[in-house]
Amino acid sequence: MTPKRTRRHHAQVGVAADADPSAPAGGTRFRWWWALGIIAIAGLGAALLAMQSRRRVGPAVDGAPAAVANVPAAYDSRRAFGYLEKACAIGPRVSGTEGMLKQQQWLKDFFQQQGATVELQEFPARHPQTGQMITMANLIARFGADRPKRFLLAAHYDTRPFPDRDPVNPQGVFLGANDGASGVAALMEISHHFGSLPADVGVDLVFFDGEELVYDGQRDPYFLGSTHFAREHAADPNAPRYQAGILLDMVGDADLQLYLEQNSWRYARPVAREVWDMAGKLGVRAFKSRVKHEVRDDHLPLNTIAKIPTIDIIDFDYPRPSVRGMSYWHTQQDIPANCSGESIVAVVYVVDQWLKSK
Repeated sequence: MTPKRTRRHHAQVGVAADADPSAPAGGTRFRWWWALGIIAIAGLGAALLAMQSRRRVGPAVDGAPAAVANVPAAYDSRRAFGYLEKACAIGPRVSGTEGMLKQQQWLKDFFQQQGATVELQEFPARHPQTGQMITMANLIARFGADRPKRFLLAAHYDTRPFPDRDPVNPQGVFLGANDGASGVAALMEISHHFGSLPADVGVDLVFFDGEELVYDGQRDPYFLGSTHFAREHAADPNAPRYQAGILLDMVGDADLQLYLEQNSWRYARPVAREVWDMAGKLGVRAFKSRVKHEVRDDHLPLNTIAKIPTIDIIDFDYPRPSVRGMSYWHTQQDIPANCSGESIVAVVYVVDQWLKSK
């Protein structure tokens, strides 16, 4: 967007100057300088466009942006981005659809190969559009289930039915590369690093269904999967006693900026402080030590019903705020090209090192 605006602006200035009656006779000198200016501007526009294009790719070739730099190569940005792409290649993963079933089978197979005990926590829900009952399922992958110090890492893995905020086609196809697939990819990538967890630390990865099976935002309920999980957890005396939880949502933005989220600060401040302090220690500058957005998300049932102190790591500015308020959130632009493997592994690195400090 920025290079196009710049080129258009300077083209208009050039036309106005060329018509200036005070230009030297014949305009020879002016036209020479004007031509040089146009060439310089075109070169600058091309350079900016190249920078913009490189910044938007997934696994960077020439190095990560400074905000997500300093991540060891063991946290594989290409592998993480590949997981995001594979999720999106399935197409929309709306609750109760064939796309969701394909994703569930893929993740079940993957985590079993990673050595986890995998469970599908099924529950019935009423489809908000048809009124019919459908079966949803949270997917739980347990690592080190017999270990005494247990932690919960979560993401939602359903996609919104339509890109309802898209200015061109709000009933189009929504892939949910950042809003859905990035959290899935992050949990898949972090599972590669559980072999070096402390001997007494176990981790449960939970993928929530029905986070936003929403056709009408004023009518349809959110957080169906996390609410079911939280209620089951609260009612089960034998459920794991999690020391803390982290929700990963929209962590793939190529321009990653992670502010402290208000409800995380309200309900789980010690956890938030520990994670952001770890990011500072590791030099991952995408984590900003300032409270910003208040986000209603899957961490609310975990905090209020299950009483698991849980934070939400989320970049709600997708991309960064602009003067025109451009956002890819819930639009057809939430695609892999606007996400980054470096962003995903920067978050994985911080969360993994936080776990290993416990």
